[in-house]
Amino acid sequence: MYPRFVKHRIHEALADTRVVFLCGPRQSGKTTLAQQIAGDDIPYFTLDDSAVLKSASADPVGFVRRLDRAVIDEVHRAPDLILAIKMAVDADPRPGRFLLTGSANLLALPHLADSLAGRMGIIRLLPLAQAELHASQSPFLEQVFAGEAPDSTRPVVGDDFVKIILAGGYPEALARSGSRRLQNWHLDYVEAIVQRDVCDIARVEQLSAMPRLLRVLAEHSGQLVNYSGFGAVLGMNHVTTRRYVDVFENLFMVRTLQPWYTNTLKRLTKSPKLHFLDSGLLATLKDLSLDRLNRERALFGPLLESFVFGELLKLASWSDDRYAFSHFRDKDRNEVDLVIEDRRGRVVGIEVKASATVSKGDFSGLHHLAAAGGDRFVLGLVLYDHDRTVPFGDRMAAAPLSTLWS
Repeated sequence: MYPRFVKHRIHEALADTRVVFLCGPRQSGKTTLAQQIAGDDIPYFTLDDSAVLKSASADPVGFVRRLDRAVIDEVHRAPDLILAIKMAVDADPRPGRFLLTGSANLLALPHLADSLAGRMGIIRLLPLAQAELHASQSPFLEQVFAGEAPDSTRPVVGDDFVKIILAGGYPEALARSGSRRLQNWHLDYVEAIVQRDVCDIARVEQLSAMPRLLRVLAEHSGQLVNYSGFGAVLGMNHVTTRRYVDVFENLFMVRTLQPWYTNTLKRLTKSPKLHFLDSGLLATLKDLSLDRLNRERALFGPLLESFVFGELLKLASWSDDRYAFSHFRDKDRNEVDLVIEDRRGRVVGIEVKASATVSKGDFSGLHHLAAAGGDRFVLGLVLYDHDRTVPFGDRMAAAPLSTLWS
């Protein structure tokens, strides 16, 4: 069993917060982690059990009233439980009373999220990070915000790196043997999400279009969001398309990455970028294999960029600091794939490159970001398919992609 590095954050939250909500995509490991924390001392209920779901839905107040402490899995399936939990923890405000898990974002349901404001800590669990697979916490974020270009102790390059990206991080998927079995798991996963979880959190009139929309989004991962363009392929208007994309985002399958901005620089794009949160799922939806990527190398770049974004989100999820992620693009099309900002307002730029060579031209966008950020800019880093860290001038360097975990 792999270590989950957010575990210490859950224990910390349970020690001083009435309700802790562990959220993330289905099959990311939430249930296993919650059961480990609960042990034999705290009762565990899952709303994937039809009998438990019926009981909780029919009489949410009575269901909660009988509980001193509890783990409630997939709580989004019975929304009325949230208000009953609010009543319970207001009457008895001891910390650690409820550990909730959910495969949908409660913050997308304002009347539910607001009811637990000030009472609930939120912790996100994404599929396994490479650092967790190697059982070694990565100091990557701490290093780059200290202005240090990281180095890799166990570099992974070439086809070995591509195989890592194609596999993704879902624990059950990683247990499959062979690429065909892995892809079948991802396809079954999408079908299950659409048939069950989509209907739990939203009214979707065109349910049959959701898998096709997901494939359209996969073809545009790493690109600027264009809701009209996404929907035109399926005969949907931009309003419907945006609402359906929001559903996938609230199920932690995709994420829109907002543009970075500063008050001193007005000429920036206002469009977000779209990323999938698991590279293996993205690769399956795009029908990518090692052989195909070796033949059509241009397909690797967007897949790699989404992989790096997902890994950085995972590193941030267990960090003691908080980080905001965005992308940079000005009106002259100078771009930086990922911009990370800490609570002090310091900025690190990450450019992702699929090749094994780096030149000064690869730092063009990072130099524009440095100029816009001024003293806030700490480091510009090009992550590339190599085993060596190389300086490229003041506050600029190229580093192996595997520094994300080694």
